[in-house]
Amino acid sequence: MWYKVGAFIIRKRLILLFGLFIATLFMGWEASKVQLSYDFTRALPTDNPKYLEYQDFLKKFGGDGNTMVMGIQSDNFYTTAFFNELAKLPVALKKIPGVTDVLSIPEVVALQKDTTNKRFLPVTIFHPPYQNQAALDSQRRVFENLPFYRNLLYNPDTHSYLLAISVNKDTINSKSRTRLITDIQQQIRAFEKNAKTQVYSSGLPFIRTTIGNRIKKEMSLFLLGSLVLLVITLLLFFRSVSATLMSLLVVSMGVVWSLGTLVLLGYKITLLTALIPPLVVVIGIPNCIYFLNKYHTAFRETNDQEKALITMVGRMGIVTLFCNIAAAIGFAVFALTHSDLLKEFGEVAGINIMVLFLISLLFIPPVLSYLPPPKSKHTRYLDNAFLEKLLLRVERWAFHHARWVYGVTLLILVFSIIGIFRIKSEGFIVDDLPKNDKVYTDLKWFEQNFGGVMPLEIIVDTKRKKGIFRIKPIEKIDEFSAYIANNPATAKPLSFVEGLKFAKQAFYDGDSLSYTVPYESDLLFMAPYLESKGDTNTQKKGLAKLINSFMDSTQEIARISVNMKDVGSSKLPVLLSDFDHKAHEIFDTANYKVTFTGSSISFLEGSSFIIRGLKESILWAFLLITLCMLYLFRSFRILLCSLIPNVIPLLVTAGVMGWAGIALKPSTVLVFSVALGIAIDVTIRFLINYKQELPHYNFQVPNTLVQTIRHTGISIIYTSLVLIAGFVIFCISDFGGTKALGWLTSLTLVVGTLTNLILLPVLILSTARKPTASKPADQA
Repeated sequence: MWYKVGAFIIRKRLILLFGLFIATLFMGWEASKVQLSYDFTRALPTDNPKYLEYQDFLKKFGGDGNTMVMGIQSDNFYTTAFFNELAKLPVALKKIPGVTDVLSIPEVVALQKDTTNKRFLPVTIFHPPYQNQAALDSQRRVFENLPFYRNLLYNPDTHSYLLAISVNKDTINSKSRTRLITDIQQQIRAFEKNAKTQVYSSGLPFIRTTIGNRIKKEMSLFLLGSLVLLVITLLLFFRSVSATLMSLLVVSMGVVWSLGTLVLLGYKITLLTALIPPLVVVIGIPNCIYFLNKYHTAFRETNDQEKALITMVGRMGIVTLFCNIAAAIGFAVFALTHSDLLKEFGEVAGINIMVLFLISLLFIPPVLSYLPPPKSKHTRYLDNAFLEKLLLRVERWAFHHARWVYGVTLLILVFSIIGIFRIKSEGFIVDDLPKNDKVYTDLKWFEQNFGGVMPLEIIVDTKRKKGIFRIKPIEKIDEFSAYIANNPATAKPLSFVEGLKFAKQAFYDGDSLSYTVPYESDLLFMAPYLESKGDTNTQKKGLAKLINSFMDSTQEIARISVNMKDVGSSKLPVLLSDFDHKAHEIFDTANYKVTFTGSSISFLEGSSFIIRGLKESILWAFLLITLCMLYLFRSFRILLCSLIPNVIPLLVTAGVMGWAGIALKPSTVLVFSVALGIAIDVTIRFLINYKQELPHYNFQVPNTLVQTIRHTGISIIYTSLVLIAGFVIFCISDFGGTKALGWLTSLTLVVGTLTNLILLPVLILSTARKPTASKPADQA
C-alpha cells in the first residue's frame, strides 16, 4: 500500500506541493491573528470548588492581586530632602494610564471628628514640600500615633517603608500590562536616582508581567537557537544545504499550522500552548531524518532516484505514521482532562503532530524529486567508521554479554527507584528564578519586612443581612485576624474591623490607646459618624471607602485581606488547614461560613491541578500507545520488549530528579510527555524495520537483528544527536523550569537511545522462540 502511496505522491507532486503551499498560506494568515492570554485562573476546571469560590469573590469584591508594591529601607526617610523627593512619586504614578490609586506615606490621612455634622473627615497628615525639619517631625509624630498604618506602610523595627500602587485589572490582564509596568518602573528608577536610594519592587502584577515577558523572550531566543543548532548539526551529518533547508521548511510549516490551528479553534497562546512550536520542531526533525536516511540508503542500493523515493515512502511511511500517532496520543490525552488550559494544549498539539506527518509525507518526496540525486558526499555519513565500530559493539553486547546488560540495567533501575521516592511535588510562584535574581531577592525583602505580598482572601459569611455590624462577629473577626497576624508566614490582615478601630481612635480624639475593637456602647455612639452622608467625594476618600471595600452591599459578608509569603504548594495546604481549624474554633458553623480564596490560592491550586492532570494523562497515553503497539505488531512478546526500553528512560529521569532535588511541577512533569513521545519513536523505527527485514532472512532472529542494528542504528543515533542539540540550548536559561526541561529531556533521549539500541535487541533475542520444522522462529 505505501509503495502505491509513494508512486502517487511522485506522480501528482506538483498538484500536492501547490495545494500544500496554498493551505500553508491560509494558515499563515490565520496565525498572524494569534493573541496572548493573560488569564491565570484557566488551569482550574470551571466546576472546581476553588475556581467557583474565587469567581464568587470576584463578583462581590471586584478582584485581588492588582497591587504592585515598592519598598524603601532608609534611616533618612524623614529628612526633608528625601521626603520631598518621595512626595513627587505618587503624583507622577497617578498620571500613568492604568494606575487607579497610590497609597503612600506622604499622602496618608487621619480621621477628624466633625461633631457638628456627625461624621469623620479624612485629613491629610503631611504637607510637602518641607523647608523646615521641625514641621516634618511634628507631622511624623501624628502619623506614628496611628496604629492602623503600623506594619502596613512601615516597619518601625527595620526602618522599612512601603508604597502600594493599585492598577486597573483589565489593563494588567491585557497586552498593555507590559507598557503599564514599564511606565511604573521608569518613575521608580527616576526616584531611585534622584533620592540616591535602593528601591524594592514586587507584587503579583509585577512578578507575573516580569516573568511572563522574560519567558516569552527566552522561548523566542531558544527556539531560534535550537533551529540554528539543528541547522549546524544537519549540515554536519548530511553535508547538504538543500536537505537542511528542506527540513527547516517542514518544521517551519508545522509551526505556522500550529499557530493557525490555535486561531481557528478560538484559542490564545497560554503558558502551555506556547510550548507547541518547539514541540513541532522536536517531532518534525526526526520525520525528516528518517525519510532522508532511507532515501540515501535506497539510492545507494538502486542508483535510481524515483525508485529510491518510492522505497522511502514504502518503507518509512508506516514507520513515520505510527511514530507520529504515538506522539500525538501522548499529547492529545490532555484533552480528556477537565482543565481548559490542558484541553487546549492537548487538542492543538495532537492535531498538529498528525498534520506534521502529512506535511512531511506530501512535501519531502516531491521536493527531493526536483533536487539532483544525492552525491557521494551526501551519503558518506552512512559509512561513519566510528559509528560502525560502536554498532559492532552493540551487536557484541546483545549476542555475547546479555547478562551484563541485564545486570547494569537492574542496578540503574534500583538507583532510579530509590531516587523516585525522594521526589517532592512542590511549586512556588517564583521558584523558577535564580536565588540572586532581583525579582526573587526583592520578594524576599518584602517577606522579611512586611510578611509577604501574595494575596490571600478570607470570606466570612454571617448568613444574614447586616450581620457583620454586630459586636460578636466584629470580635470574632478581630480575634481571627490577630491569630493570622501572629503566624510568621503572613502579614498584618486588613478588614473592616481595622477601619472601626481606626474610627474609634478618631472618635476619642486620636488617643492611640483607643485603637481597639469598639464595645457595643461605642458602636451606638459612633453609629451616626459611620453612616455615609455629606460630601460624597470626601466619603469616598475616607472611612466609608475603607469599610465598604471589605464588605458586600448587604453587609452580610465580610472580607479579610492578608498578604502572605510565597510558601509554596506543599506548605500552603498546611497553612490553610491551620487557619481553617482556628476559624472553626472561633466561628460556629451554624451561624458563619468561612472561605479561603484569592489569586495566590487559585494559581497554586492550578499548578497542582496541572501536575495531577499531566500525571493522569501520561498513564492514559502509555495505555493507548500500548494498544497502538499491540495492533501494530500483533505480538504480546514484542509488545513487552517494546515497552521496557521506554519505561526505563522515564524511571531514570524521575530518579535523577529525586536525587538532584528537582520538584515535580508543570514544567518538569511535561518532560515525561515529551520524552515518551520521542523514545517510542525510536522503538517503533527499530521494530518495524526488524519486522520488515525478518522475511528476507528466513525468519532467523539473530541475522535479522544484526541487519536491523546496522540499518537503523545510524539513523537512530543521528536523530538523537540532533534532538539533544535542539534541547541542550535550554540548559543556559535563567529559569529553573526551562533549564530542567532542557537537560532532563536530553538525559531521557540519551537513555532512550541506549535502551533501544542495546537493551531492546537483548530482549528480543532472549525471548525469541526457537525455530521448529514447520514454524518460523519469529513472525513478529
